[in-house]
Amino acid sequence: MREIDRLTTRDYQITSLSLMQAAAEACFQAIANYFDGDLAGKKALLLCGPGNNGGDGAALALKLKRAGVNTDVVLFGHVDQTKDDARANFEIVREQAQINVASSAVFNQTEGALSFVECDNAETLGNLTLISQACDLVVDALFGTGLKRPLEGILLQVVEHLRAIRAARERLETARPLIVSIDVPSGLNADSAQPIGDAVASDLTITFTAPKPANVLPPASHLNGRLVVANIGSPATLVGDAKPQLFVIEENDARQWLTSTRYTPESFKNTHGHALVIAGSRGYAGAAVLCGNAAMRSGAGLVTIATPASAQAAVAASAMPEVMTTALAETDRGAVSDDAIDHVMKLAARVDVIAVGPGLSADDERTRRFVFSLVKQRTVPVVIDADALNCLAAYSGNGWPSELQGSEQAPLILTPHAGEMLRLLGTKEKSVLNDRVATARDFATKHKLILVLKGARSLIAAPDGRVFIIPTGNAGLGTAGAGDTLTGIITGFIAQDR
Repeated sequence: MREIDRLTTRDYQITSLSLMQAAAEACFQAIANYFDGDLAGKKALLLCGPGNNGGDGAALALKLKRAGVNTDVVLFGHVDQTKDDARANFEIVREQAQINVASSAVFNQTEGALSFVECDNAETLGNLTLISQACDLVVDALFGTGLKRPLEGILLQVVEHLRAIRAARERLETARPLIVSIDVPSGLNADSAQPIGDAVASDLTITFTAPKPANVLPPASHLNGRLVVANIGSPATLVGDAKPQLFVIEENDARQWLTSTRYTPESFKNTHGHALVIAGSRGYAGAAVLCGNAAMRSGAGLVTIATPASAQAAVAASAMPEVMTTALAETDRGAVSDDAIDHVMKLAARVDVIAVGPGLSADDERTRRFVFSLVKQRTVPVVIDADALNCLAAYSGNGWPSELQGSEQAPLILTPHAGEMLRLLGTKEKSVLNDRVATARDFATKHKLILVLKGARSLIAAPDGRVFIIPTGNAGLGTAGAGDTLTGIITGFIAQDR
């Protein structure tokens, strides 16, 4: 992002001060939208660091003042310690402030007025609690994208103060004051999903040009509140030229795909593909039903569930009437056997995509051999989930079998949750998932496959190294059957896009 800012000023004659003013305007608009445009008479407290993030805060303070907001600005440091554009804005704030003292407990109470305090010790902090309680808005403009180490000293105390404000607000069951962060909540490393220390928990974060990893990757993203990504003037071509490898899925991405695969007056069942779902075992018919029904409901033209013979009646009784079923050879425990491979490969020759795994069971060596043979001999895309993933990890004895590689003609799509991912990696060390993006990217590129790593903000990693963040979903998905349904949806989507 720093490089994009630099190129914007160098190649497009947009000054860095103009970018800072545009950032402040974006913050002002987001705040005004929150208050439905009714800002006159509101009270705001802006907590500013000495860097560019603080300079954004100072520019925002001037805009709030002009809108009739009673505005108090606290700079943690001194104006003569600031530089360049930030200093220019702080000097304007200092010149326009009705109250301007070095480290006073005095804050202004005049509607539409501006006060400015330079603070380099804890003297002012006690008064912040009192003034915050009367505020409609507190702006965190302490640190932006440059922080690499935990906060300490007075800035850590400011974050603790904001935590106390939030706790008091929850205790009193009030929405005031609104806590807003500029770019990223202060205390976070913008490049990391993992918090590096105490950080501000915001209600609203306004970031610029493109989101940063800490804006969108949990657990850091949980501190952002609602995220607004604002265009401040950097051309989109500069973002593309930077060749980013990390993306956020947006509504329009899904909408375009749904439009391109929609049913038309000339559509018929074969137009939208045939999906084969290999799932279920004795006592686990529900997983097969959920997966098959989801494939049908998501738009596949035809769906066949292949399930062990002892589970077929239960599957057929519960599945949608449109869904076909077929019986597979089974082990003595009612799981699919490797004796079924020839029959399944004949079925596979007539379909566009295969899903394998939900409710399959991974306890029997013959089931594991079946799954390995299916994936090895495939000629169409295969979506691998649940017990099929566990079968393959157990088959190799040390994670994903290295001889299984995806291809453009017959892609592999894996959908593990965290525990399954560890088994695919052949480890029990949970810390390898601290950087989920890197782990997903490395696995997908190494094995030339598509990896859907489920969890809060699920990730899709592609064989070319791109990783896509899915920002939707909620905690209600953490229940039995959600993964089976997701596998069916993915399978149905692939069927109709072949």
